Amino acid sequence: MNKKVSLKDIAQRVGVSTTLVSYVLNNQKENRIRKDVAQKIRDVAQELNYRTNQIAKSLKTKKTFTLGLIVADIANPFSSSLARIIEDEADRHNYTVIFGSSDENPQKSRKLIDTLLKRQVDGLIIAPPDGAASQIADLQRHHVPFVLIDRYFPDLKTSYVALDNCAAVYAAVDHLIDRGYRRIGLVTLQSSLYHMNERKRGYLAALKDRNLTFHKHWLKEISPDILKPEIERATDDLLAGPQPVEALLFTNNTVALHGLKYLQSLRLRIPDDLAIVCFDETDALDLFYTPITHIRQPLREIGQQATRILLETIDKTNKITQVNLQAELVVRESTSQMVSKLVHGR
Repeated sequence: MNKKVSLKDIAQRVGVSTTLVSYVLNNQKENRIRKDVAQKIRDVAQELNYRTNQIAKSLKTKKTFTLGLIVADIANPFSSSLARIIEDEADRHNYTVIFGSSDENPQKSRKLIDTLLKRQVDGLIIAPPDGAASQIADLQRHHVPFVLIDRYFPDLKTSYVALDNCAAVYAAVDHLIDRGYRRIGLVTLQSSLYHMNERKRGYLAALKDRNLTFHKHWLKEISPDILKPEIERATDDLLAGPQPVEALLFTNNTVALHGLKYLQSLRLRIPDDLAIVCFDETDALDLFYTPITHIRQPLREIGQQATRILLETIDKTNKITQVNLQAELVVRESTSQMVSKLVHGR
């Protein structure tokens, strides 16, 4: 059996102290060490196939240098992009990320939290599902370092990084009104989650502030359990009757993709027959025949800030940091001026 390579072995090969080798391999006091010496130590460590004794390191630092990340659905482009950003930012601080998907299920979320804590992660970044408030309160009671991401519970004083969802949708509806649209529909998910209700609030506030009468049938809240048929039914309702909606806003990317597929099957001309705004930016939007106006979330900033805040929280467990970021409305051809509809007789 091959002898395990130690710091002393590397030090003897390079001709330096074991303390200096430890500093270099743990990225400490780099500004005090000559670059050529540091590089020589790393080269010899690689040549000897040196592996850090993580158990010993953890006992000394009381850290495992791992973070747990729980997203809603890693297959969703929003979640996967966010996970990659967090993974890259954590790596910059010499941390590894272990992640899983809750699938918007509170039971699965609790199981993932328990599993990650048993693996001794130093802290958690969580996009909590509906019904997970008690889980978050438990983490607080047990002084587990964590940061909520994308959504949070306003009744709980926790660290979070999220979007100002109300302002984001308000700006989108305001844009549609400025373009001449008056009958504006919203297709959203049935949810008690704060961020989804904030999107609905932004929609209603924009209509009210612009003195447009809200009609109840313009707002469609659909069940996430039977997404596709409910989106189709909601779209049919919104486009029916003597005064169909002139514009539609989809409040998340999964709803938007199902909605756009269905609109394409109806052979509607976008924006001549109907203007469209989608929440979130995904590559799939580029496959639609008309460039889609969308609400772009600052994903990089969300992921990087959440990671940095968690690392600060690990060292100061009582520290609370709350961040609400602004979205960007990316205006494209799907919300052209309303005047174009006059040419088509609407």
